[in-house]
Amino acid sequence: MMRPEAAKPERRHVYQNHHLDSTRWDYFQQRPGDVIVSTSYKTGTTWMQTIVAALLDPHGDNPQAALIHAPWLDSRTFPLELVLNQLAAQTSRRSVKSHLPLDGLPYYDDAKYIVVGRDPRDVFMSLLNHWGNHTPGFYQSINAVPGRVGEPFPVFEADIPQRFRDWITRGWFAWESDGYPYWSHLHHCKTWWEFRHLPNILLVHYADLLADLEGQMRRVGAYLGTDVPESRWPHLVNACTFETMKRQAEQGASQMNHVWKGGAQTFFFKGTNGRWRDVLTDADLALFTSAMQRTLPGDCAAWLCHGNG
Repeated sequence: MMRPEAAKPERRHVYQNHHLDSTRWDYFQQRPGDVIVSTSYKTGTTWMQTIVAALLDPHGDNPQAALIHAPWLDSRTFPLELVLNQLAAQTSRRSVKSHLPLDGLPYYDDAKYIVVGRDPRDVFMSLLNHWGNHTPGFYQSINAVPGRVGEPFPVFEADIPQRFRDWITRGWFAWESDGYPYWSHLHHCKTWWEFRHLPNILLVHYADLLADLEGQMRRVGAYLGTDVPESRWPHLVNACTFETMKRQAEQGASQMNHVWKGGAQTFFFKGTNGRWRDVLTDADLALFTSAMQRTLPGDCAAWLCHGNG
């Protein structure tokens, strides 16, 4: 059921597991104009972070590395003091990364929220590459950090049909019914969709970025109120292409090499949609349809699968 348009978002859940700790936002000192980029996962998080960095500094030669410019605040594996100090030290307009649904985030009237959606079937295909290529060192580090709530993050097992069944029918948190062993891609979208009427929430779709990168960047720039000289647009768009981001990531891939076998080559894998058609069976798609109908209103489900194109 849609909430009244006069209502404001509220933090209704605490998200704590092997990856997340939403209570870290309690220590965030928000500034007017902060940009918060929220995705579930594998929907173009780094892509949007790079776009925002380029738009906030249109005269820079290259957008800052996403990890530095827009640290992931709700990740429990990065020392909280380090992340807060990174943000406090920034004197220009800031951007922060989150993987939280809106019901786990604080809401600020004077912040700008950007949410990126993607067809869940494409998310799953990208997730296979992401989860399936973690290094032993990564499993050790993410599960051994003190303060973990709940079970450890499970090691990937290459039974693709079972991985999909788990992901689309099991939730990690009690209020979710899909997303295992991470968190719900569908619930994440639903929480933002309900408040899409608010002037400081912008929904962007991965398919629309693929189809018209410059057009979507101009849309984001207008939403953020950035002043980009017309002569700078070709440079900014080129800096935000998949190929450019992958090349730059390879030049500083020490952390990615710790997390994934193959480092940046694995993290920036293909960036394409539709690979699920060669993998998911009719039975899988029936489970997918049931999950969508169970969790999302029809217009939200249609947008999540297709975007605005």
